[in-house]
Amino acid sequence: MKTATHSKRGLHPKFIGNANFQRELNERVANYFERTGKPRRDCPQLYLKTAILLAAFAGLYVALVFFAQTWWQAIPLAVLLGFATAGIGLNIQHDGGHDAYSDRPWINKLAAMTLDLIGGSSYVWHYRHTVLHHTYVNITGHDSDVDLGVLARVTPHQKRYPIHRWQHCYMWPLYGLMAIRWQIFGDYLDVIKANVSGHPIPRPKGWDLAIFLGGKLTFLIIALGIPMMFHPWWVVLIFYATAAMVVGVTLSVVFQLSHIVEEAEFVAPTEANRIENAWAIHQVESTCDFVRRSRIAAWLLGGLNYQIEHHLFPRICHVHYPAMSKIVEQTCREFSVKYNEHRTFFAGLASHFRWLRQMGLPDRASAG
Repeated sequence: MKTATHSKRGLHPKFIGNANFQRELNERVANYFERTGKPRRDCPQLYLKTAILLAAFAGLYVALVFFAQTWWQAIPLAVLLGFATAGIGLNIQHDGGHDAYSDRPWINKLAAMTLDLIGGSSYVWHYRHTVLHHTYVNITGHDSDVDLGVLARVTPHQKRYPIHRWQHCYMWPLYGLMAIRWQIFGDYLDVIKANVSGHPIPRPKGWDLAIFLGGKLTFLIIALGIPMMFHPWWVVLIFYATAAMVVGVTLSVVFQLSHIVEEAEFVAPTEANRIENAWAIHQVESTCDFVRRSRIAAWLLGGLNYQIEHHLFPRICHVHYPAMSKIVEQTCREFSVKYNEHRTFFAGLASHFRWLRQMGLPDRASAG
């Protein structure tokens, strides 16, 4: 684990390392597409997956709201609806938000707006995820996704509070609240403050504002309004919370296994506000793949178990990540760049658990 001395919040650091690794990697990936003739975007597999996921979401919603009569029918439907919702976010919205779904901007926009359908904000997500997280991954004060406030300390450059001694225990259920937070109030706060984790963002205007407000209203109607026409309000809230908790845990765990693990690097800028590494090498060494050999995991998670490949090539459709991972791993080996991987899902979970526990210990115990 590398350490550094300084981080200037709000003033983004510059990467100053040699870019030879990135140039070679870009060339090899370009050769792969030229050799195979496959399209980087507009992949039939993703269009088919989109139809399956949206149909599953609609079918489970209808079954839960209109046909479930008992708790033992409703609970599994709510859980499955949560997984289908997370699947939309991981597959459709994620590729759309990165312009990786299609060569046509309007298709990418529609795909990205599925996040508004499930209660988030494609506008806020762009700044929080695409701009801050993807550029400055695992850099404290710049990557908004590692900023959990006082709830958790996940990098060695964040302040430790006594409560963090037990974060490896209490954070797991709190992950379930992530979706509820951005569905109910988090996105509103970001827009009102025009700020994400200490970094200013422009307030939405025009169509962006209409999509933001219209998406929130549509979600509230789907999640709460329609169900309350047929069921008591407290029943609706219970099953809304159940589905939302499943979404939160699923999305959180995918992210945490990709970045908040023992193998990932957590660097901080120098006094000159620089990262003494090339951007592409930083992306690889601060990220971790998991379960690369599972086609089922790749299908369900939108290829985000190939997080290294995604961070290096976010504008390429995720269906190509399994093949690209072989190119990336070989290039890393030749350039002596550390390629992190957990072969099993449980190995990734264990690494995340140990890292949370280590970051919760007093500094002299967690500095190793």
